[in-house]
Amino acid sequence: MIPEVVKIGLVVGGRRGKGLISVRQADGTWSNPAYIAITGGSFGFQAGVQSADLILVFRTPRGVDNLVSGKFTLGADASVAAGPVGRQASAATDGELKAEILTYARARGLFAGVALDGSVLSLDYDAIERVYGSGISPRALFEGRVRGAPGFIVDFKDQLEEQTSR
Repeated sequence: MIPEVVKIGLVVGGRRGKGLISVRQADGTWSNPAYIAITGGSFGFQAGVQSADLILVFRTPRGVDNLVSGKFTLGADASVAAGPVGRQASAATDGELKAEILTYARARGLFAGVALDGSVLSLDYDAIERVYGSGISPRALFEGRVRGAPGFIVDFKDQLEEQTSR
C-alpha cells in the first residue's frame, strides 16, 4: 500500500510516494513489512495536481523477487485521467494477457490530459534500516527470518491479518 502518491504536472509531470509491502506466507500470515517508494515522470498534454492511495497486489512471487533484485518498472502507457474524485482498477499484463500485478487507486484532486507516463517501484533501504537495524534484508523480512519487530510493526501486521482473514 502506498498512501498519498502525489502527481503534479504541467506538460512535464512527476509522481512520488512512499509505502509498505508485506508478503503473505504459505500459512496465511503476513511477513514483516518493508518500506518502498514509487517515483515516476510523464510528458505530454497534461495539467493538474492529484493525490492517490494505491494498493498493488502482486499475484506471483516473481514480481516480489524482481522488486528485491532491483528497481521494478511498473510500466509506461498513454493515459487519460480527469475529475475531482476517482477510483481506478487496472492490471499490468504481459503478452499472454496474464496480469501479474493488480492495482487499485483512490484519487483526489484534479488532473487531466494525455501523457506518456512511467513509474519505478523500489525498496527504501534507509527506512528499512531505521526501523529494523542494519544488516536486515527485505528478503529476510519476507521470509519471516526477522524477529523482535518494533511494536508499531506488530500492530500493523495484526491489523493486516484481521482485515484479510474474513
